[in-house]
Amino acid sequence: MQPEPTTNLVHPAQAKLPPERWPTREEAQRSLLFSPIRYGVCVARTRSWVPAMVPWRSIEDGSVTPDILDWYGRLADGRPGVIVVEATGIRDVPSGPLLRIGGERFVPGLSELTRVVRERSGGATRLFVQIIDFLGIRRRPEKEKYLRRFLVLREEHRAGLRLPGASDEAVREALLALPHERLLALLSPREREDLEFGARERVTDTHLPHIAELPRVLPELFADAAQRARLAGFDGVELHYAHAYTMASFLSRTNTRADGYGGSPKARVRLPLEVLAAVRTRVGSDFTVGCRLLGDEVIEGGSRVEDAAFYATELARAGIDFVSVSKGGRFEDAKQPKVGEAAYPYTGPSGQECMPTRTIDARGPFGRNLELSRAIRAAVRAAGFETPIGGAGGINSFELAERALREADCDFVAAARQSLADPDWWRKMETGRGSQIRRCIFSNYCEALDQRHKQVTCQLWDRDFDAPDPGRDDVARSSDAKRRLVPPPWVPQ
Repeated sequence: MQPEPTTNLVHPAQAKLPPERWPTREEAQRSLLFSPIRYGVCVARTRSWVPAMVPWRSIEDGSVTPDILDWYGRLADGRPGVIVVEATGIRDVPSGPLLRIGGERFVPGLSELTRVVRERSGGATRLFVQIIDFLGIRRRPEKEKYLRRFLVLREEHRAGLRLPGASDEAVREALLALPHERLLALLSPREREDLEFGARERVTDTHLPHIAELPRVLPELFADAAQRARLAGFDGVELHYAHAYTMASFLSRTNTRADGYGGSPKARVRLPLEVLAAVRTRVGSDFTVGCRLLGDEVIEGGSRVEDAAFYATELARAGIDFVSVSKGGRFEDAKQPKVGEAAYPYTGPSGQECMPTRTIDARGPFGRNLELSRAIRAAVRAAGFETPIGGAGGINSFELAERALREADCDFVAAARQSLADPDWWRKMETGRGSQIRRCIFSNYCEALDQRHKQVTCQLWDRDFDAPDPGRDDVARSSDAKRRLVPPPWVPQ
């Protein structure tokens, strides 16, 4: 059995949690944070967001489960302005316990999810679903398995071994017998990566027919998914154009496709615009369609904030209803996985910037990415568009959120880890009970669970078994029975 994730409670260089003065009820009522905002046709009661987080509560067929309903119901208890449901696959293909929306069979379960959120929030929370496409990735193979089964032999291998005309079996045996460094020297950069990290498809692999045809296929797949989201009762969709996945890879400076969909900013944003157009045509103008994109990829040769500002402006020009800004989380700089495991895009420098802990540097995670949303918002406004821009990154206090809104860093604020630590923190602030908030310590205990595809919980509450879950006589526990799956209920005092 693997040990539970470690925490960073003691570290000589960690940033301190900022001191906090919580607002009175009257101050909250006068604030920007708790004022309405419009996303297309959809008006949210406040500017508070719970952004998409994958809690690993689904099952192998990608359907909504009772644990999913409990999870989002518990987030809805806090009555944020918007909850975004986790990355939900637009294809009906095996993808582990990740939610899917790639077929009509998923609509009933998703409809139950929208019903639960509306009921638990008292109708106060808008519900969007983040829809995603991703390319193939394999686990890191054992060396023998890779050399015997997966490596496609080339004449360069035979020449390097001085075995011209040798049989494939003889070449593979010779490769196996080499010292590891000599073997790596004989392999191409891509072959070395396939061996050391596991094979991973890229949008630039246009020699593969299914990669070449992505621009033809993806707009309709996203449109189909958005239509199902509307049928299921969601208020809108968030197109996943961020992190390590297909659409973000089209937007990346590393996208060198020569078919009109890569190589320049205008070409790289072409497919995201075509996806947006297809979705809008399918769902109409009376359904909210926004996106999540990267303000900075943080990888060598990757896109920077000036690229993101251009993309956001073009999306605003095309009528997108909001842009939620994130950072990093790419495969290119991920740490080497163990044999039998797949690379995880939040383990390298770009991943650390995506989900920074208090140990990242003296500044810490607090409002760390707001400069990106500020620059993007300024570019969109300069182009004449009022598209709401979302900011995120270590937001865990009223003062930080309110200052970000008042100083034009963003138009709405998203807080993932703080909302996981205390789903009721929005409601506690709004009602003048901030002193009762359970503050996130940004140790990334939750992220370590996500990395291993274990049910995500928070160390601040997952061993508290005293209070039963809402609507139950007991506490729902993790598959190993060691952790509770949702935070204890809050009883206002």
